[in-house]
Amino acid sequence: MSKLEAGKTYHIYNQGNNGESLFKEATNYEYFLGKVEKYFLPYFDIYAYCLLKNHFHIVLRVRDEVDENKAAQSISNCFNAYAKAFNKMYKRSGSLFRDRFRRKEIDNENYLKNVIAYVTSNAIHHSFKESVIEWPWSSYHDMTNDKESLVDKEFVLELFDGIENYKLFSSQKDLDLEELE
Repeated sequence: MSKLEAGKTYHIYNQGNNGESLFKEATNYEYFLGKVEKYFLPYFDIYAYCLLKNHFHIVLRVRDEVDENKAAQSISNCFNAYAKAFNKMYKRSGSLFRDRFRRKEIDNENYLKNVIAYVTSNAIHHSFKESVIEWPWSSYHDMTNDKESLVDKEFVLELFDGIENYKLFSSQKDLDLEELE
């Protein structure tokens, strides 16, 4: 697996070991996002995320000026910190995540828009909810409110030519990334 390169954009994802839950309650989702903020924001611009019960997706860009090794280490540190806290809270041991996180480089604007929409609407894709608005652990809510967030709203809204196009694109129910490549 290639390393994360400065200036490039990636879709990263992982799931629970043996399909196990990564998030059991709201505090888990909140804690994970706090770790993402702490460990990712110094190195990455985040364009989208979705946390589901047993897996997650994040779309991010490695900032131009960062040390690639430190950026990769920050991801590992984030996931390790979360796994340690989760294991302690639920009195479990062993690997929480299936394996190392997976990544797919995003190399063009059209694919980036589709990946952002796919990630944002992932709860619909997996039939957790009927509408992207109903799932609280998606960057959709970050994009559609005035609060500070993990997501680079300015970039994403410019990419989609405004909030209405973003909402429309992110509400699609049958996006399939393999078909969009």
